[in-house]
This record gives sequence, C-alpha cells and structure tokens, in this order.
Amino acid sequence: MSQTVPQADPRRWKALGFIALAQLMVVLDATIVNIALPSAQRSLGFSDTNRQWVITAYALAFGGLLLFGGRISDLWGRRRTFMTGLIGFALASALGGAAQSTGMLIGARALQGLFGALLAPAALSLLTVMFSEAKERAKAFGIYGAVAGGGGAIGLILGGVLTEYLNWRWTFLINVPFAIVAVTGAILVIREPEGTRNRNRLDIPGVLLVSTGLVSLVYGFTKASEDGWTSGVTLGLFAAAVVLLASFVFVESRVSAPLLPLRVVLDRNRGGAYLSLGLAVIGMFGLFLFLTYYMQNVLGYSPVMTGVAFLPMVAGMITGSTQIGTRLMNRVPARALMGPGFLVASMGMLILTQIKVDSSYWLMLPGLILMGLGMGTAFMPAMSLATFRVRPQDAGVASAMVNTSQQVGGAIGTAALSTVATSASNAFAKSHPINPKSPAQLQMLVHAETAVHGFATAIWFSFGILLAAAVVATALLNGGGKANLVAAKGEDGEVADIPVMAH
Repeated sequence: MSQTVPQADPRRWKALGFIALAQLMVVLDATIVNIALPSAQRSLGFSDTNRQWVITAYALAFGGLLLFGGRISDLWGRRRTFMTGLIGFALASALGGAAQSTGMLIGARALQGLFGALLAPAALSLLTVMFSEAKERAKAFGIYGAVAGGGGAIGLILGGVLTEYLNWRWTFLINVPFAIVAVTGAILVIREPEGTRNRNRLDIPGVLLVSTGLVSLVYGFTKASEDGWTSGVTLGLFAAAVVLLASFVFVESRVSAPLLPLRVVLDRNRGGAYLSLGLAVIGMFGLFLFLTYYMQNVLGYSPVMTGVAFLPMVAGMITGSTQIGTRLMNRVPARALMGPGFLVASMGMLILTQIKVDSSYWLMLPGLILMGLGMGTAFMPAMSLATFRVRPQDAGVASAMVNTSQQVGGAIGTAALSTVATSASNAFAKSHPINPKSPAQLQMLVHAETAVHGFATAIWFSFGILLAAAVVATALLNGGGKANLVAAKGEDGEVADIPVMAH
C-alpha cells in the first residue's frame, strides 16, 4: 500500500514555538535545581545523602520511564500525551515549590520525572510527524536542537538569578507559567496528522523490564559515586541491570507488538545516533558539574555570575545548531557534521583541562565557545537521525530513545565522573599533605589545588569520551545529507526520514 505524505499543517511553525517551550522546560529542570540545592538544603535541613536524591529521583523516573512514555504517545496520541505531560509536570513543580519536608521535595522530583517522560518524547515525535518537507524539517530540528542543547546552560543562569534574587522555591514554580503557555498553545495550534498512531496493545512485560533495568543502571552509577565501584550494592545493581535489559531484548524479539521494535535501534543510523549522543552527553554533563563547582567554590563566582559565564557556550550551541547544522543537514551526510562536531567540542574540553586555582575566565572562554559550537552542530543531525526512515507509528518510541540516551548519559556522566574527580582529589591530597601548622591561607590554597586537580582529571576523561563519540558517529553513520531528500521506502515498510511531497 503506497503512503502519501499529508499536506503540511499551516500552523506548524506556531506549534514549534510551543513544543520548543515545553522541551526547554524539561531540559532546564535537569540543571536549574542544581544551583538552588545548597539553599534548599539549608531551608529544609536535609543531609548530603538526601541532597543527591533530589537529583537522582528525577533522573531515575525520567530515564526509566521514557520508552514507556514514547510508546504511550504512539498509542494514545501525541498531542494528548503532550498536554497530559505538561499539566502533570506543572502540578509536580508546584508541589516541589511548596515542599515543607525532604520527602515531599524528593517525591515532587520523582513526579516531575514521570510526567517529563510523557512530555519529552511526545514533543519530539510531534515535530517528526508535523514537518514533512526537507528544508523545513531541517530548520525545525535546528531550533529544537538548539533548545535541547542549550537549555541546560540556560537553566544554570536562570537558577542562579532566581536563587539569588527571589528564593530557591522559584526554580520549581517557574515551570507553572511555562506550562500554562505551552498547554494554551497546544489547545489552539497543535494538530496531530491523521493515520500516524500505533493501534497495537501496550507491551506490559517490556515496560516493566526496561523501566526496572534502566533504573537499576542509573542507580548503580549513583551508588558507585557514593559507595565505590566494588561495593556489594553497586555490583548487585549493575548485575540486575544487565539481566533485566538482556531479558527486555529477548522479550522484544518475541512479542507481536513490542514496546521498542528492535528495528528502531538496529538500524545503523539510528543506533549510531543514540550511542554517540549518549556518549557526548556523558562528557558534557561532567563539564557542567565541575565547571559550576570550580567557578563558585574556587574562583568565588556568585550563582548569577556562574550562569552568565556559560552564556558563550549557549551562543555557540545556537550558532552551531541553527547556522551550521541547519544549512548543511540536507547537503552533507550526518557523519560529516556529527563526527567533526564532537571533535570540535572535544578540543574545547582539551582547553578546559588546563584550569588552575588562579586561572582567568579568558582561559575558559575559547573552550566554552568550541564546546558550544561543536555540540550545537552535532546535536541537530543527531535529533533528525534518531527518527531517520522510521515508521510514523514508531515515531514516539524512536524519539524516546533520543531522550533516553541523553538522560541515562547525563546520570551516568554525573555519577561516574564525580567518582573520577573524588579519586583524583584523594590521591592528590595524599601526595600533598597539609601541615596543620601552616598558615590558614596556605592550607586553603592546597585545598583549592586538590579540588581543581580532581576537576581537571574528570575533564580529561570527558575529553576522551567526546573523542569516542566522534569515532562512533564517523564509523556507524551513513545516512542524512541528500538521502534526506529521497522518499525511498524500505522493504520493511519504513519511510524516509524527510519525505518529499507527493507530485
């Protein structure tokens, strides 16, 4: 049966604005709360262990349930799932802003993750099915990629401003007006094309296996940063993750209506995009985390100044995504954008390994700009390749895989690189013992040098991980470019990434 491409929705560009706003809200939340945590901790009086849970509860719920959210949007309707996710996210944010206890705050973060897992894949899959013309799709993905890539850094700025001038609670409450605007837009302008839903039943065993498997994996890395890599709990969680995820793959290869059809990830372009993007995010999250601590604790920047210091990186991301990626996406293969993009980002990371206790901002500036330019250039074709030649009925779950690779990558990056930094700092402290009789100023200097040595070591690891992302993208990807303009139909019924309007 031949597939015809539906006429483009005249309100699609307005819809893109509201979809991008919703995506910004979700991405912001990954970093905005980090800046506010010290103030929240003082206000509610929770321990350092519980502080970690404020971050982890969100990552576990979000990362663990994304594939479920993606399939729900395919089955139930992307617009309906999008609106449900927005309303739930706003209510969970209001609960977090009103939190009177640690448990209430952690519960609100878990609910944010749950509704974010509905919202994020629905947003990307709406773009996938609403923009059908090649150049328009490239532009739409450029804007979306800039938001997805730069949102974390914007979160650092906004978190700093809200915490310093209002109150830590506003880092939660700010989501409510965002959600109201996005829901209003969804009601007025977002229309989902007909015939793109998946009418199959939900694969409950698949949902349970992949959700518990991903939660075990993310929690395993979190426990590794707390208890060490060889502790019984850490090893048990990693073993459980391997067994559960292997069982998930086995089940998906057998059931008639799988949660994640294996064709979605076994395609070399989509699989390569998910893997290289996940690796890049591991490296990038490490950078955010360590530079934030470095700027505030060593250089003495305020929360607002820390956020402003990241602005050149955001500008680089927007430039790379909308000016380089969008213009070249339909002209050159994706590997020619993603490989060099991750390589340029790694060069920025290489500059940032040189930080010292007394480094000036001018040392960091070129590193931040290169990071932004490289990641922005690579992010946009990665977002597009994630749904390359995918069946419309699988758009939600293919989109969810992008978010899963980002969320799981972010959680792994934060936990694993924290462990690297702590180990390096401890080794440095042993080889540079402090004489208790030394002047206080000298003792403070050695403490600062110890911390910076740990940060720089972790950034070296991030540099290596970004190089690996460049290698994976170059080796695996062979799609994109002019292939985007061909409405070829595969033998398995999949359709081209960017269909051409039927003549």
